[in-house]
Amino acid sequence: MGAVASAMARKGYVVTGTDANVYPPMSTFLESEGIEIFQGYKPENIPSDADLIVIGNAMSRGNAEVEAVLERNLRYKSLPETMKEFFLWGKKNYVVTGTHGKTTTSSMLTWLMKDNDLNPSFMIGGIARNLGCGGNFTDSDFCVLEGDEYDTAFFDKRSKFLHYLPKVVIINNIEMDHADIYANVEEIKLSFSRLLRVVPKDGIVFMNADCPNCAAVKEQAANELRMVKILSVGMGEHADLRITDIEHRTDGSDFKLDGESYYVPMVGDFNIRNAAMAASAARFAGLTPEQIRASLLTFEGVARRQEIRGTVHSVTVVDDFAHHPTAIKESIRGLRQRFPKSRLWVLFDPRSNTTIRNLFQNELAESLATADFAVLSPVENHKRVAPENRLDEEKLRADIAATGTECYLGSSVDDIVAHVIAHVHPGDVLLVMSNGGFGGIHGKLLSALAQ
Repeated sequence: MGAVASAMARKGYVVTGTDANVYPPMSTFLESEGIEIFQGYKPENIPSDADLIVIGNAMSRGNAEVEAVLERNLRYKSLPETMKEFFLWGKKNYVVTGTHGKTTTSSMLTWLMKDNDLNPSFMIGGIARNLGCGGNFTDSDFCVLEGDEYDTAFFDKRSKFLHYLPKVVIINNIEMDHADIYANVEEIKLSFSRLLRVVPKDGIVFMNADCPNCAAVKEQAANELRMVKILSVGMGEHADLRITDIEHRTDGSDFKLDGESYYVPMVGDFNIRNAAMAASAARFAGLTPEQIRASLLTFEGVARRQEIRGTVHSVTVVDDFAHHPTAIKESIRGLRQRFPKSRLWVLFDPRSNTTIRNLFQNELAESLATADFAVLSPVENHKRVAPENRLDEEKLRADIAATGTECYLGSSVDDIVAHVIAHVHPGDVLLVMSNGGFGGIHGKLLSALAQ
């Protein structure tokens, strides 16, 4: 929503908006774009002369502004419908999807194109440092979109990415997620299968060769959609485009893709996969390996993806958006490669619609236990989930502790900060993981360390 809001403002539209909670980096970015954001939903926040109301997929019936839109019979659309109508017709749309890595991969691909004068439009659910914003719509034929499998709106339960008119699709991986709308991974696979049905015969699909669920979707598509070209990208011998010769450094990673050597200034196998997917799509767009190599060297990453927020008294605070067990484990592994001599803390805030449920009760414990110390935040607003489906925080703490990893269940953000400050050592790395603001804990940790 924020990315498209800024892009539409840059096109000359007057844009305002509302959210329940507004926090950085998106809040400060929108402020810098001159977009007024209201905190708290009220009918009077909707201008009387508004030409279009864009309703985000987090909204539902009963929301004060949704009800006002319906009662006043105002023109409204979902975010994907708005993008399709105003920006996507006639474009070469590169849609980056998957449970993990969408934001980083779409940011890399956008940068590869932009750095080589293709001037792509883009819509990304984060702020890449090279790009300075999450969305921009240009006159270029190319458009890069982060494609989310989450549903479109309360009035349209299809996945958002089905609206994006793809010429190229990247599927990084497919796992169970979004437990509030999907009953199982088979439903998620079905949604990805539907996406492949709208890829034209002159387009292409790049899929993770090492993901079993991707392999199942690919096999089905190969049987039903013989005119769609699908290439697998991965580390296994069966991959169409194979990743080999991986070398990890503390400041980045070397690898070969289809025999071509690349270096990406990011750590972890998951970022190598992201780079390989972006490079594959960039080759389809006409870029040479030499152009891709040069541009990858200057990729600066994405806000809230292993972002160092500060170092005080040799203690480093890192912010990361990961909230799925697989992504948590991969982020911890990547930071161990980046800081091989440091004790690693993970401060985890379960707040996504999936992690507040007990769907991944055991998997979360296994992932968090790969850190040296784990600290858990209490779940806010337990009542969103039925008691029998809720994450058991005390069991999670006990299961992590049973592996030998020290684990603390805090009662509040201030309590967590006090606990960490009392036990942290110089040289430690504090990995903060949340898909929200986590009560401003990053700044509180840095301030407490300074004192």
